[in-house]
Amino acid sequence: MKITKTRDIFFFDVMLVPKVITFVYWLMLFGIVGGGLVMMFKSGNPVQGLMMVVGGAVLVRVICEMMIVMFKINENLQKIVDSK
Repeated sequence: MKITKTRDIFFFDVMLVPKVITFVYWLMLFGIVGGGLVMMFKSGNPVQGLMMVVGGAVLVRVICEMMIVMFKINENLQKIVDSK
């Protein structure tokens, strides 16, 4: 892992959000699983809770991956600009 300098962060030479996206993903995943478990046992409809867990987990993963892809595109474009 590359060590970044404080100057790189303050002058936007390094993107900070991609490092945060993983943490946010896990928070959202735990929230969805918790909500699905509550729905399974409190509402008496375990199928609906299970669908929420599976569907929510897939949706959160797709959203986070799309954000990561946008930052990877930015990173690769920056490499192209720097090589010229």
